[in-house]
Amino acid sequence: MKIANGIVKQIGQLGLFLTMWVSMSSAGAGLFGFGGVSWKEEALLHDGSKIIVERRQSYGGRHEIGQSPPIKEQEITFSVPGTSQRITWKAEFSEDIGRSNFLLLALHILNSTPYIVAVPHLCLSYNKWGRPNPPYVFFRYEGKEWKRIPLQDLPIEFKDINLVISTKTEEKTITAQSLVSAELVKKLNSSLRQLQYRAILREPVKKGADASSVNCEELVSDGKGGWRSPGGFKAPYPITSPKEHMSTQK
Repeated sequence: MKIANGIVKQIGQLGLFLTMWVSMSSAGAGLFGFGGVSWKEEALLHDGSKIIVERRQSYGGRHEIGQSPPIKEQEITFSVPGTSQRITWKAEFSEDIGRSNFLLLALHILNSTPYIVAVPHLCLSYNKWGRPNPPYVFFRYEGKEWKRIPLQDLPIEFKDINLVISTKTEEKTITAQSLVSAELVKKLNSSLRQLQYRAILREPVKKGADASSVNCEELVSDGKGGWRSPGGFKAPYPITSPKEHMSTQK
């Protein structure tokens, strides 16, 4: 009987261990594999209305020894107000950058057309996306796909940054909320002093005026996953951007 009871006890412990392992694996895996997190966030639109968006991100890619992995992939999913249309914008892993290309800043909607405002993340991405100044990349949803648009095609009504920028730094705070309110979004972003994170700029940023990515060294791709200066000198790898970018996504 003692042996039988011992076997039953061991089987019970094994079952408990497997249950805990499956639970922990599912929680850690998220929707992108291990290391992924997700949360719901409230976005304040230009007309004063609010929509709830679902955001997800995973970690991985190239990083220096001793540093945590960067954001590898991220996405935002939302419903267009007044419709049943569900739309997702993704920033997937980019081999030449070694991480996700962008930091997501804003989602706006006008006449049922969604727009995304993002900033290239670190200097490699800034060079890859043409060194825009002001330092944004804009997307508009057209015909069931996202298309990059120039600044002049972004409706003038859009002025505000309305999404959490430092999602990795603020991960514990935002994932602890059942819903990250628009007020909390504003509070979390208030610590970022760079002009391009305070509001959507319409005028170029002067080089050297702040720690903006416009101060990044000019680089060109060698077509083999590496980067070099226009003069032909091979750039050190990885290239980091000004300090403020490192502080917003540690």
